[in-house]
Amino acid sequence: MNKQDSGIRDQGSGGPRTVADFLAAANLQLATALGLEKREARLEARVLAAFAWAVSPAWLIAHDTDPLSDAQSAQFQTLLSRRLAGEPVAYLTGTREFYGRPFRVSPDVLIPRPDTELLVELALARIPSDQAVDVLDLGTGSGCIAITLVQERPLARVTAVDRSAAALAIARRNADSLNARVEFLTSDWFAALAGRRFDLIVSNPPYIAAADPHLARGDVRFEPLTALAAGHDGLDDLRRLIRAACAHLKPGGALLLEHGYDQADAVQALLRMNGIRHPQSWADLAGILRVSGGKLSE
Repeated sequence: MNKQDSGIRDQGSGGPRTVADFLAAANLQLATALGLEKREARLEARVLAAFAWAVSPAWLIAHDTDPLSDAQSAQFQTLLSRRLAGEPVAYLTGTREFYGRPFRVSPDVLIPRPDTELLVELALARIPSDQAVDVLDLGTGSGCIAITLVQERPLARVTAVDRSAAALAIARRNADSLNARVEFLTSDWFAALAGRRFDLIVSNPPYIAAADPHLARGDVRFEPLTALAAGHDGLDDLRRLIRAACAHLKPGGALLLEHGYDQADAVQALLRMNGIRHPQSWADLAGILRVSGGKLSE
């Protein structure tokens, strides 16, 4: 047993035995081992406990003085040990909320992040609620973008592509569970879309430089590298899809792309060079220019 594993178990008969005791000990371990802020550590401990014991967050509050059985303790400890080793909470529980909806996730797909909700909001502003327009999501992963768009704009005809069959399996399961009508295709960007044009194309492509040290830290260590890294400067996939996008946009169609914190100028230049007029960039809640795009000339 390693030192992290022993934090809850080695308390003996006088150690933590109630729900509250176990959560308090887990909070401390998570904060110490992963460098989490107290609020974040407390939230993670509660998410793991609720999943381990198949209870609601409200149950944890209402039953905080309840004693735990050895089986419950072991269930929680197994998950906690994996989290202390760095595994993302979303992969441990198999779900992550995005735009107010639960999405299944696995190590085959990126974990949906709040930053990407900006891309969704910008897309929704360009999809009329009373018209059936054609929308394409490139590199759909879990399907969170495509599914959210069709849920918010039911008349939209949304197509989502990914080159990973495993990712598409997750996306289809999410669409089924959320009753979302999305056309899913196996495709390396536009390869399977010859002759098709769209009113709006959106994408959250790989955009991290291959040598970026962040790829060896935190949750991204467990996420699919092919969905994260894109060449020496992180722009390989952005270059490729921007060059091809205009041939798949209807006149006046729009293109919106998520990108890295320092890539807005480069992406705007690529958009301008490839037929997108007056490209713009938009900032996320942290003030970082996170999405760039524009419209094809009519």
